[in-house]
Formats: sequence, structure tokens, C-alpha cells
Amino acid sequence: MAEEQNNKPKHAKFMIAILVATVVSLLVAAAGSAGGARTQIAGITLPVLMFCVLLSFAINWLMFLPSFLAQTEHYFDLTGSLTFITVALSALLLTADLDARSVLLASLICLWALRLGSFLFLRVKKDGSDGRFDPIKPVFSRFLLTWTLQALWVFVTSAAALTAITGGIRIPLGMLAWTGLILWVIGMLIEMTADTQKRRFRANPDNKGKFIASGLWAWSRHPNYFGEILLWIGIALIALPVLSGWQYVTLISPVFVVLLLTRISGIPMLEARADKRWGNDSGYLSYKEKTSILVPLPPKA
Repeated sequence: MAEEQNNKPKHAKFMIAILVATVVSLLVAAAGSAGGARTQIAGITLPVLMFCVLLSFAINWLMFLPSFLAQTEHYFDLTGSLTFITVALSALLLTADLDARSVLLASLICLWALRLGSFLFLRVKKDGSDGRFDPIKPVFSRFLLTWTLQALWVFVTSAAALTAITGGIRIPLGMLAWTGLILWVIGMLIEMTADTQKRRFRANPDNKGKFIASGLWAWSRHPNYFGEILLWIGIALIALPVLSGWQYVTLISPVFVVLLLTRISGIPMLEARADKRWGNDSGYLSYKEKTSILVPLPPKA
């Protein structure tokens, strides 16, 4: 009984966070919807962008229920990737006046999500579980918050691209768009290479319990995150020329990715786990001192 009483403030905090995440997403959708395409769903007319945000939350909340009952996180990352693909294709299919920019943006999102989702899904299936979820899964409100934040992540991260697809302004691809595409390709290649190098490193039994400090990881402690940031900046540049007015709010997309990976759930969590595991290892401490935390740079002498 006492434990239940102590948990009430935590449950309230998680539910408030769920509400805030939902409201923030709806506000971004409302800003991006200004002047954009509209559609009819069940007899209700609403902006396509608003439908996309509702779809993002619906998918994740629906997948939360069986996942909570089964106490599994196996389909969490896969659901996130499928949500990216679903909202991108929905924006494309529900918008009448498409152009090369719209198709390009949707294609880039789908390619990235398909690659990352399959990689993460196969990794968790191979490992059997993701230890980060162990304290989260048993608590209904906390686990629901995790799925809600994934819905927020999907929509806000792709908001600039979705707005460009549904916004109604159509101009030919220019220098800014081609620059964005080049950044996306570079970022995608960096992320793929970093993930592949780490997977091969871990697959070697001789490396069990060791940290990776070779390949791109010799130049950056988190090269995969650098690649991800770069490719989303590229997508924002492709979308930028067709945004106007309140739609510029959706340029929060790459800023959100940067903050998420460098200040919230990405680098801070992994750095803390690495420090806990190898904090007394002189080799790790030397690697940490000499190696850039994010942007790939030659190691310090």
C-alpha cells in the first residue's frame, strides 16, 4: 500500500509528460498545416498534416497495448520505423498536387527508416532484449510515455518534410535542395558505416566486453549520431524553399534531432553507460580524452 502511494506522484508526472508531448505535436502540426492540403477522414475534413500526427500517435498507442501485456520491447524500434514510413506515404497519397520534391522527401524518409528499423529490430532479436526497457516495461504510465515520445519523435523529426509535401507550394528543385540531398547521402553513408562497423566488432568473440575504437569510431565516439543529424539537416534544406509563414515552425525538425541526440536520450545516456562500464579502464579514459564526442575529427595526439 505504501509503495502504491509513493508511485502515485511518478504516475502523475508520466501522464503530464504524455499530455505535453501530445499537445506539442498537435501545435507543430497546426502551424505546418497553414495553407496545406486537406482530406476527408470518416466524413471529417482536416489538414493532411494533422492526420499525419494523429496517425503517428495512433500507431504507437495501439502497439503499446500488446507490448505492455506481453512485457516486450521487441517491436518498439520496428514500430517507430514503420510509423515514419506510414506517415510519409500517407502525406504523399493524400496530397493531390505532388512534385519531384515531395516524392524525393518521402523516398528519403522511407529509405532511412527502412534501413534503421530493420537494423535495430534484428539487433534486439539477436540480443534477446534491450536492457534500457527493463525498469520501464512494468510501469504502465512510464511504458506508455516511452511509446508516446516515439510518436512525438516520428512526427516532429519529419515535420518539415511532411509540411513541404502537403504545403501546396510547388517550385523546381534548386541548389538548396541538391545541397540537402548531398548532405543526406553523406549522413546516411556515415550512419550505415558506423552501425556496420560496430555490429562486426561486437560479432567478434575476441571483443566481448570491449569498447570499439576503430574505423569511424576512432574519429568520433558517436559517428552514427553525427550521420543521423547530418541527413535530417539535409532533409530540412530540401523542404525549406517551399515553406512559408507559420510553416517555418516545422524547421524545428533538425533542431529537435540535435537536442534529442546530444542532450536528452542519445549521447548522455550512452556516455553514462560507458563511464559506468569502463570508467576505470585507462584505455577507455585515453580514448575518451583523445576522441571527439560527435563530429568526426582526427584523434588528439
